[in-house]
Amino acid sequence: MEVGDAMCKAARITLVGFENTDLGRITVLIRGDVGEVNMAVSAGLEAAQRVHGGEVLCDRIIPRPHENLEYIFPIHYSANIEHFNADIRFPPPLSVG
Repeated sequence: MEVGDAMCKAARITLVGFENTDLGRITVLIRGDVGEVNMAVSAGLEAAQRVHGGEVLCDRIIPRPHENLEYIFPIHYSANIEHFNADIRFPPPLSVG
């Protein structure tokens, strides 16, 4: 959870999900522009080191995955995550009067 949070805060990416593979090993799936994904992965690697007992076994960035992968793996964009792609809008500053 901490790794995914750090990744989302560090770059403009979409957190697709987590996979609990086995023996407490967790895979974090993200999508975005390659530069943003690189920044997010760097932040995630740092966050993993801060977790007690955390250890990174490997990381992979696949630029422009083939469209067939989206049908096999749970990496596709869906309506459930689309609203996270919107720009963050802050309210206008309060007027001083």
